[in-house]
Amino acid sequence: MNTRIAPSILNTAQALTQVSQAWDADLVKQLTHYITIPAKSPMFDADWAQHGLIDTVVQNAFEWVQAQKVAGLTLEIIRLPGRTPVLFFEVAACSGNSKQAVSDQTVLMYGHLDKQPEFTGWRADLGPWTPKYEDGKLYGRGGADDGYAIYAAITAIQALKTQQAAHPRIVGLVETCEESGSYDLLPYIDALRQRLGDVGLVICLDSGAGNYDQLWMTNSLRGMASGTLRVEVLTEGVHSGDASGLVPSSFRILRHLLDRLEDSASGRLLPASFHCEVPADRLAQAQATAAILGEELFKRFPWAHADCGGSSRAMLPTTSDPLQALLARTWTPTLSVTGADGLPELKNAGNVLRPYTAFKLSLRLPPLIDAASAVAELKALLEDNAPYQAKVTFEGGAGATGWNAPGTAPWFEQALNAASQDYFGAPCGYIGQGGTIPLMNMLSTGFPKAQMMVCGVLGPKSNAHGPNEFLHVPYAKKLTAAVAQVIAAAALA
Repeated sequence: MNTRIAPSILNTAQALTQVSQAWDADLVKQLTHYITIPAKSPMFDADWAQHGLIDTVVQNAFEWVQAQKVAGLTLEIIRLPGRTPVLFFEVAACSGNSKQAVSDQTVLMYGHLDKQPEFTGWRADLGPWTPKYEDGKLYGRGGADDGYAIYAAITAIQALKTQQAAHPRIVGLVETCEESGSYDLLPYIDALRQRLGDVGLVICLDSGAGNYDQLWMTNSLRGMASGTLRVEVLTEGVHSGDASGLVPSSFRILRHLLDRLEDSASGRLLPASFHCEVPADRLAQAQATAAILGEELFKRFPWAHADCGGSSRAMLPTTSDPLQALLARTWTPTLSVTGADGLPELKNAGNVLRPYTAFKLSLRLPPLIDAASAVAELKALLEDNAPYQAKVTFEGGAGATGWNAPGTAPWFEQALNAASQDYFGAPCGYIGQGGTIPLMNMLSTGFPKAQMMVCGVLGPKSNAHGPNEFLHVPYAKKLTAAVAQVIAAAALA
């Protein structure tokens, strides 16, 4: 990839100082309070409207943005009937001190305020709703994923205003349904389509970073197919001594069904339709990133250790080759069981043949695989011709198609490298992410010519969705300033 560096448009030292002061004086405090509010996404809180916590974090963000008094900014909370609210802001284009014409395209900034549930395994002195700021890391649920986005976006815009820098028209869309698959988002995009305008640059602050040493762009996102696989063999539990051997175990049948989908020895998904070829440009970027990150690609995870003859032995990854490790988590379909039902706690597990077993399945799909087709194929694969004519259902099937970034325009590539060099002292890196941001596929479809700055603070060990999630504040400061610089570059694109 060409790594030409464009001259800096902002006074970078001033921008970083201003942004850092804002983070230290205000943003950490705002996010500390945000973390205390369990504003769980609708999938995890069916009574979210009655509980009012999503409304609280939206209102808090609304009041904070208003208090910043950004020149030319208008702001509103939009509520469609029966849907989670969104925060929408608009800042008119400004020529600033520039003697050149400002681009007539729009910059769209995106984030979300809904959260994943608590999860277990938090450090004894931490908790999902009890924030703690330690060694530059703000611990707690949702700060990094990605409650910080609206605060960082406005701070970046303020840095532009302070330097009277030119910038295009900017709109912001902050949703509250992302962790549930963004099913409320498309109706808002449809409702706001005219107001969004001609989007030439999307800045999504809900992604990750390969390390904390340079600016990272996400160049692909996996899709997802999910649902609950349930196997029923009896109408009620019976004594295992009486029935086992005659009544087949629901767990064994479930294992048999999963064998249709996955080779349990290797983890490879068996249907060829769930795989795709890695595009040549993504493979080249993956090779470059693997050379940068090396063993950190798999050392970053909290591996379990086993005692072996008095010594401790770490769990091994599926591969120790950095390139294969990177591709395995970005372009390879993978099955995970994320929940189970029908299984009593160990302390209550008697000698009973259980009537059913149910697994929540999460299937990560390569970026180029259509999720709706995958969900339909998955349902047929698991339900058809059930062993022993057991009652097998795959319900709640949902999917989100992944995303492969469009080609990078020369101005955008240069702006990214300049921002990364100016604020991190290293070139911009490109990395695929194993997670799913449904918005990106929607926006790429709706705005096929737009450049996509998909980035975020979820670097090594930040552990979004899991225990001990943290926001790396020093990285967030530099990212905020880098975003401001790229917006300034977009004005002259």
